[in-house]
Amino acid sequence: MSYYIEAVPNRHYRPTTLLRKVWREGKKAKRKTIANLSDFPPSVIEGFKELSKEL
Repeated sequence: MSYYIEAVPNRHYRPTTLLRKVWREGKKAKRKTIANLSDFPPSVIEGFKELSKEL
């Protein structure tokens, strides 16, 4: 199981930034959204990216 940050594009607004968990069940990869980080400043999101690399 690992964690990562994903930016999901929106049509008329800035991308949504999500903290997600991913794991495998057989041959399929399963994902679960842990938190919506869109309201955080970019510096905090970068910090989350660095932390998720260490996990």
